[in-house]
Amino acid sequence: MNITNDLQALVGLNMVCLAARKKHLLLKAFNSPKKAWEAKRKDLERIEGLQRDDVELILSAKKKIEPKKEIKRAEKEAIKIITFRDTSYPKALSLISDPPLVLYVKGEIKETDRLSIGIVGSRMASDYGKRVTREFVSELGRAGFTIVSGLAKGIDAEAHRTALKVGIRTLAVLGCGIDVVYPEENRRLFSEIPSSGAIISEFPLGTPPSKENFPQRNRIIAGLSLGIVVVEAAERSGALITARLAIEEGREVFAVPGPITSPLSCGTNKLIKDGVKLTDSSIEIVEELGPMIERVMEE
Repeated sequence: MNITNDLQALVGLNMVCLAARKKHLLLKAFNSPKKAWEAKRKDLERIEGLQRDDVELILSAKKKIEPKKEIKRAEKEAIKIITFRDTSYPKALSLISDPPLVLYVKGEIKETDRLSIGIVGSRMASDYGKRVTREFVSELGRAGFTIVSGLAKGIDAEAHRTALKVGIRTLAVLGCGIDVVYPEENRRLFSEIPSSGAIISEFPLGTPPSKENFPQRNRIIAGLSLGIVVVEAAERSGALITARLAIEEGREVFAVPGPITSPLSCGTNKLIKDGVKLTDSSIEIVEELGPMIERVMEE
């Protein structure tokens, strides 16, 4: 890995616990990752959109962060670091409102992954939800889609597991450092996915899973995907956050209806009430995404 000044700067900025949107304000203000990373207090205080607390956080964090050490550690563990300025950075993800500055990758993100669809749902998946997930993943894979999900237990794990079983590429986006296996029960999936896709995280190495990380993770799932399929979701499911973020970024969202007596269908049925497309067939999804698929293929 060629450790340039810009790479060090972007890795360093990414390690600051600040919203990606504000990190992009820094980069825009200085027009250079290196200048943004080396900015002094007086320069940071001039940036519209940065609060005093943000400036203090940046200055304090920079005293502790060692980006070169982080890069060398990643290299030693065969982890690729892709920045949003690299040509290998996924184009769809680069177009969201707050793309990650850096992606840590185990495995490989390929050009064919431009045709990706996210499959998300409850961690407490029912037999019905798992069966629907297996059917949709198998059929969408045959149609040429890469399957994106979050490596959580339940629907996410079923989506990745099915993709591996039937020979489909799959991308798993983490809400922790890429060197942290979470949940532990998915360790086997964690080890198998890189050979048939990639494990992806924006979080620095060693970052533990925490509640606030998962909405950030979910925006990446939405950003990588042409559309999101919500298979099962309780009333306060994280899958609903992914659906909302996907809608905000102009992605298509599909919801699988479920029994009105099942708590795991409350979220999906509400999405349908609110205007999200009801789907009971992967063919419908492919047809609905047709115009987007054509645009992607022409690029």
